[in-house]
Amino acid sequence: MIKQPEKEKKNVQYKYILIGLLILLGLIIFKYTRPYMSGFLGAATLYVIVNGQQKYLTQKLNWKKSLSALIIVLEVLFFILIPLTGIAFLIIDTFSGISIDPEAILAKVNNFISLLEERLGFNIFTPENLAVIPRAGTNILQVLGSGVYTFVINVIVILFVLYYMLFSNDDFEKSIREILPFKDENKQIVAEETRLIIQANAIGIPLLAIIQGFFAYMGYLLFGVESAILYAILTAFSTIIPIVGTTIVWAPIGIGLLLGADYVNGIGLLLYGFFIIGGVDNVARFLLQKKLADIHPLITVFGVLIGIPMFGFWGVIFGPLILSLFILFFNMYRHEYVPGSKAEPRVTTRYKTRKVKIPGYEPAKSKIKTKIKDVPDATDKE
Repeated sequence: MIKQPEKEKKNVQYKYILIGLLILLGLIIFKYTRPYMSGFLGAATLYVIVNGQQKYLTQKLNWKKSLSALIIVLEVLFFILIPLTGIAFLIIDTFSGISIDPEAILAKVNNFISLLEERLGFNIFTPENLAVIPRAGTNILQVLGSGVYTFVINVIVILFVLYYMLFSNDDFEKSIREILPFKDENKQIVAEETRLIIQANAIGIPLLAIIQGFFAYMGYLLFGVESAILYAILTAFSTIIPIVGTTIVWAPIGIGLLLGADYVNGIGLLLYGFFIIGGVDNVARFLLQKKLADIHPLITVFGVLIGIPMFGFWGVIFGPLILSLFILFFNMYRHEYVPGSKAEPRVTTRYKTRKVKIPGYEPAKSKIKTKIKDVPDATDKE
């Protein structure tokens, strides 16, 4: 017969062996599913946004889970994924029809630089340095093309994963809550913080892109830019690029007008881009995200810088999320284990002052309150 301490020791050993196997298999799975990671992340993002519809259809209207999940997936396909894919193909098709004449570009650039050098009295660039311009355009086109191909593949992954996440939404959320190594209150906070951060980026970024694209389109029309709608779409997409943002689109267009000796429109567009387009980019980005969730601007900027190299397009959402979760766990540690710490276990501050009820989640009731409630008052005896 095995003694109790030895049995407990073996149970602990088996536990860590099982954890080790899970980590090993997880790393193997991650290695070979890495190209499809954007699909999994995209499905998780869309799940947070549309899961409320699934619960409404199944719990309020008593629809079958399979039917409601199918309807929602079709909704996502026709109203989100197909428009995004179509816009991406439009951009690639338009760029593929553009012929680049390096000699003409260099001639215009040299004339413009010579004029500046004559005014300033010293050399700025040389033709050898400027020769990188045509190559840069070709490289950008190749990157866009490969990105669209990867995006189309991951759209299929998104649809399949999202369907099964919606079909098993209750079990999916329950399993995540079970494995979180926190007390009930902190599990609730992690769930709500994650939802708020994903919604802030998944809703805020498209709204900002629409606003940016509208203002850019008005500016391009005003200053006589050809293919204004195309460049407006590019400007909208460039909102996901941290720090430089939309400058990467309107600044070269303005410089191109100057190179073509259209000084009035060129200078006008550069000023319009700096004060109007740039103002919307710098102000509306943080106002929208602050309205949806009170995320510090540095978390957004550095989160995007971290997320895009890791996750590609979906890094604009999951980069800030990873950075926010790191800060959240750090604050939880300080709150729980550092004596006298004033840290709050939050990253967003929107819901600090009230309890947040998560659908399907019931935190453990306090035993202290029950005991106090059960104590009879002196008036009862009387």
